[in-house]
Amino acid sequence: MHTDSTNPLPQLLKQLKNDIGTKGTVLVWNESFEKRCNDLMAMLAPEYADFLKSVNARIIDLMKPFAKGWFVDKEFRGSSSIKKVLPALVNKLSYKELSISEGGLAQSIWMDTFLNGENTQQKEKIASDLREYCKTDTLAMFEIYKLLKNF
Repeated sequence: MHTDSTNPLPQLLKQLKNDIGTKGTVLVWNESFEKRCNDLMAMLAPEYADFLKSVNARIIDLMKPFAKGWFVDKEFRGSSSIKKVLPALVNKLSYKELSISEGGLAQSIWMDTFLNGENTQQKEKIASDLREYCKTDTLAMFEIYKLLKNF
């Protein structure tokens, strides 16, 4: 996680390309959002445009079976949000106990703290809370993927 006030994009894209390479499936939750982010990053860092285009071509959306109504549970309450799907399918995981439990809030807090220099006295705690949120998000998708694969 980028924790200083410099532009995180060059380092992020270099690391992402190194970590995921140019082959294989990229699993996401909410394909349209992730693709828009990749398109925006490609405009801001054109040297990575081809890589990000290839990432978009490899995306598979784990939300789709829930959004399309192929997999339904009354506990989803009509939603395909990972925050509703996860506790219904994987009862050992939840966002409820997290200090930061929503993606938009996580982004806003990260920007305020590390890019804008606010909350400086709480930087360590916020960084830890953000890592915990990201860990939970990733583990949630992995657990839901395993469930769907075995279904």
